[in-house]
Amino acid sequence: MEKKTKVVIVGGTGYLGQHLLQAFAGDCYDVAFTHHSCPLSRLLLDAIPHFPSFHVDLKTGLGFHSISHHFGQPDVVVNCAALSVPRACEEDPDSAFSINVPSSLVNWLSSFQTKNKTLLIHLSTDQVYEGVKSFYKEEEDETVAVNVYGKSKVAAELLIRDKCQNFAILRSSIIFGPQTLSPLPKNLPVQWMDSVLQKGDTVDFFHDEYRCPIYVKDLVSIILKLIDRWVLSDDDKQTRLVLNAGGPDRLSRVQMAQVVAQVRGHDLSLIKHVSASSVDRGVVSPADISMDITKLIQTLDISPTSFKDGVRLTLQS
Repeated sequence: MEKKTKVVIVGGTGYLGQHLLQAFAGDCYDVAFTHHSCPLSRLLLDAIPHFPSFHVDLKTGLGFHSISHHFGQPDVVVNCAALSVPRACEEDPDSAFSINVPSSLVNWLSSFQTKNKTLLIHLSTDQVYEGVKSFYKEEEDETVAVNVYGKSKVAAELLIRDKCQNFAILRSSIIFGPQTLSPLPKNLPVQWMDSVLQKGDTVDFFHDEYRCPIYVKDLVSIILKLIDRWVLSDDDKQTRLVLNAGGPDRLSRVQMAQVVAQVRGHDLSLIKHVSASSVDRGVVSPADISMDITKLIQTLDISPTSFKDGVRLTLQS
């Protein structure tokens, strides 16, 4: 019988983590996941009953060696865990750095005798960029983060580049798509825009902050392609990749809301254009961190979903 690829998803109960678990629900992979919050949702456990779960504290690393003991050395680790709300990071920088800089995870990977046998796929962010131009490129543009969240993610990238033999860093933009198996308490961007416009009241949206939102199932496909590439590669081949993981469209929040309104038939006049500088969010936010995704498309031969098509798929589900 052919040996299954062993995959550990760190942060399996978050938004991307749950979508990955759903994608792994077939029999091609041997999958385990970590979680920090307890107890685990019954909805999630019922959907993936054959996936072992491990309680892990990313700050201390407590729980990682239980994975080694009960599951074994993984072929791939996908790190989705993060403190990803910029304001929360600003208010508690120590927690932001201790969670977002995966020192305990990297130390655990370094503990394996065959260190070159595991690929780390790490979710970073577009907020590593300063936000003073359009269409940032991985190789040409420096990482000059303007807030604690971005700075913690820059530090994570530097640690991984320094300590890991094989890695793929994905600088993700805003992730949007359908709700998870076990619904999350936070607002999902497209669903929130749809619900506020549906009420018929005017809503403020920023016209001068630009992102390249990525459809969650595209991001899942990117990760699956990276895993397949790694499994099929030569034993002595190194993988050291940094990829911008955004969608194909550079959009302001106003433009995103307009697409949602068009798809749903809401009144476009409800969308009020305001400057990002008019609102105190308790954190500095980069103005334009749109990304050039040419390298992503060429490396993995993918066709990213347009924002409009992604919105249709999200609201149909």
